[in-house]
Amino acid sequence: MRPDVVVIGGGVNGLVTSALLAKGGLRTLLLERRDRVGGAAVTEEFAPGFRVSSLAHTAGPLRAAVVRELGLAVETVEPEPRFFAPLPDGRGLALFGDPVRCAAEIRPFSTRDADRYAAFHLSLTRIARMLARVLEMTPPDLDAPGPRDLWGLLGAGLAFRGLGREDAQRLLRWGPMAVADFAAEWFETELLRAMVCARGISGVFAGPWSAGTTANLLLSAAAGDGNGAGSTVLVKGGLGALSEALAGAARRLGVEVRTGAEVARITASDGRATGVVLAGGEEVVARAVVSGADPCRTVLGLLDPALLDPEELRRVRGYQAQGMASKVHLALSALPAFEGLDGRDPAATLAGRIHVGPGVDALERAYDDAKYGGISRLPYLDVTIPTLTDPSLAPSGRHVMSVYVQYTPYRLREGSWDARRDEVGDAVLRTLEAYAPGLAGLVLDRHVLTPLDLERTYALTGGHPSHGEPSLGQLFAMRPLLGWGRYRTPVEGLYLCGAGTHPGGGVTGGPGANAAREILRDLS
Repeated sequence: MRPDVVVIGGGVNGLVTSALLAKGGLRTLLLERRDRVGGAAVTEEFAPGFRVSSLAHTAGPLRAAVVRELGLAVETVEPEPRFFAPLPDGRGLALFGDPVRCAAEIRPFSTRDADRYAAFHLSLTRIARMLARVLEMTPPDLDAPGPRDLWGLLGAGLAFRGLGREDAQRLLRWGPMAVADFAAEWFETELLRAMVCARGISGVFAGPWSAGTTANLLLSAAAGDGNGAGSTVLVKGGLGALSEALAGAARRLGVEVRTGAEVARITASDGRATGVVLAGGEEVVARAVVSGADPCRTVLGLLDPALLDPEELRRVRGYQAQGMASKVHLALSALPAFEGLDGRDPAATLAGRIHVGPGVDALERAYDDAKYGGISRLPYLDVTIPTLTDPSLAPSGRHVMSVYVQYTPYRLREGSWDARRDEVGDAVLRTLEAYAPGLAGLVLDRHVLTPLDLERTYALTGGHPSHGEPSLGQLFAMRPLLGWGRYRTPVEGLYLCGAGTHPGGGVTGGPGANAAREILRDLS
């Protein structure tokens, strides 16, 4: 049966788009080049008996409306504390979903910061709720806004006014700010400032002193629950379980899901997308093509460049998509002994995200190495030990440690990633040893994924985990490019639904849900 729509890529957003299109009555075919769905949200074995969420290691969380509409049944855990930061001097700071507990944790570091935390949490929560409306919007057509655009902007404007004068002024001022300035405006404790800054630099090729990094923090808060401690949502079975649940929902709604089906090119006639040709030569004809791949791979890799104006091609080539992150997976013989637990239950305290970055300047120095094409010698690390909430991921008594590593630039000044891969693993172990002495002796095996691996294996251009930099010039109506921010491309019938579109990266399903809404309006 000829499909109405072909979706390229079985990542979370491709799966969400496919399922919602099928629910809307369109015959939908999803094509995934790997042997499994999930894209950057997969669970894979990296050592005998040890499994891990290979790239993303926490959920976004997935947008609640998507879970509801698709009837997903996925077992998730949000550990408390959500965020723990040890220090080599034996101290540690834990942040909980409950701001009162956070204040009690902060008080030994600073009475002033403890007293300020409730106001920080409430202001961030209110602003995140307002921005959540923006994340669910289709960005307006800035050249010729229609009634729906104006209505959406009116709703966002009313929500903005509802913030009240103080929070509205804060939002306008904070967005362009360096997250280091934002953190310093609230707190004096260096470790707490670094924990706040981590939310602004995560997934961004920028340091805490870079302008606009507070916008990244605010958008991540809006995608979650707006909590001052951030969001840490783990999926039982790893993120691959979430992707499989989405694929199951898509199939139940009538989507044909094909794995091992690599798309070689997008076909077009008279300036309109007409289908795809697979690597084996098979041609699939459809009314529309939707790409869950990143914008550069879609346009520069799959599309005939003659279909675009030369100026548009130049703009796509200038899209910022240089990756900055690696992943290191460790198979451990036992649970490591972290500093700073101070009588806390290790299994509970380490079950969420572990922040390794003692201060704002340490985070900036990590960025400095990468800024000039070097591998960070003391990188910023975001660590999880998923076996504390899901022992099935490792043999009995063993543990998995998943380490997100910043900064490791896609373009190295010296040497190649194939030759320098082990430097990342060595830097991670060297850094962690200061916070968990003896950890290196527990390592049974390790697996390093460099930015080049992210490109080769997971088809992320430049190794960028978010399909492109979430900088101020590549957000909202300018994501991925000005004039392309409504999930439509200049080629009629060709749509984008991946993290390179609004509202961006993270395992939220937001871009896929927004894109599906627009495609259904066009094709129904």
